[in-house]
Amino acid sequence: MKTNEVITNSLDRVVGQLRSVIKDAENLLRTTEKPEEDGFKRARAKFEATLNNAKVELLDMEHLVVEKVRDAAHNTDEFVHDNPWNMAATAAVIGLLAGLLITRK
Repeated sequence: MKTNEVITNSLDRVVGQLRSVIKDAENLLRTTEKPEEDGFKRARAKFEATLNNAKVELLDMEHLVVEKVRDAAHNTDEFVHDNPWNMAATAAVIGLLAGLLITRK
């Protein structure tokens, strides 16, 4: 699995979990009895505002992270295609060093 796929999958899991928390909080708000106390109404309104802000920030964060991951993957792909001999030489040196370390007693 490619690194950017791992990052994307991890991000998807985190975003899914946050969406689940938001959905649970919304369900809690819907099912909560509505006492007539002003303190409860203010607390509920504040919680709803905080929940709405969290949803907006989550969407913004998701778009930003996805954009950055795509940019990083695109830049890496361009670098590798623009410098194939450098990448081949780097891989050969790493392979040589790994071979030397493995065969060393």
